[in-house]
Amino acid sequence: MAIPVGTKAPDFSLKSKQASGLVDVKLSNNFGKKNTVLLFFPAAFTSVCTKELCDITAGLNAYSGLNAEVIGISIDTPFAQEAWAQKEKIQIALASDLNKEVIKKYDVVFPMLAGIGDTAARAAFVIDKNGVVQYSEQTPTPKDLPNFDKVKEVLGRLK
Repeated sequence: MAIPVGTKAPDFSLKSKQASGLVDVKLSNNFGKKNTVLLFFPAAFTSVCTKELCDITAGLNAYSGLNAEVIGISIDTPFAQEAWAQKEKIQIALASDLNKEVIKKYDVVFPMLAGIGDTAARAAFVIDKNGVVQYSEQTPTPKDLPNFDKVKEVLGRLK
């Protein structure tokens, strides 16, 4: 079960492939500046994940207007994430948890997805500027999407 509201969010430093090369994505870079929405998703190039992140990209202004950065995290390599983002025009930062350390810290491991191995469960977290979890949701199945209206509602209270 995903870590609960009120928990200090575990910091992380994950790799992301950008046009400039591999860069570090650190949760703590936002502390004191902006809120963070973490979206854990099972796998790039899958239908539900593509819908989720394309929808988020289409509504990105709503999140920036709520002083929030959105970061997508999966166990895919940064290179696969970059290829997927380019193909689907995904504009949020995608971070690779290839070693599965962050999905364990946030307690969002989905065991043996489709028989291929452990992956990230679909989950959403809102983390405030102080690094505290203000919203925590793990969906019942990988096919279910998080409640993005609730995510925005929580962000609206944090501005």
